[in-house]
Amino acid sequence: MKSQIEARLATLRGELESGQQVLADLEQRHAEVTHTMQRISGAIQVLEELLAGDGVAADHAA
Repeated sequence: MKSQIEARLATLRGELESGQQVLADLEQRHAEVTHTMQRISGAIQVLEELLAGDGVAADHAA
């Protein structure tokens, strides 16, 4: 009985460690995706401002 408990304990510890690693990987990926989305959002904002600026400049030129 004791050996079965020890074996189950070892299995559960291995599963816990594996789960912790998966969670850490997901958290890292989440951070990377969030950073990428922030960069894309910033680029969109800059391009929108450039377009808006061109519209204003075109209005003044006409």
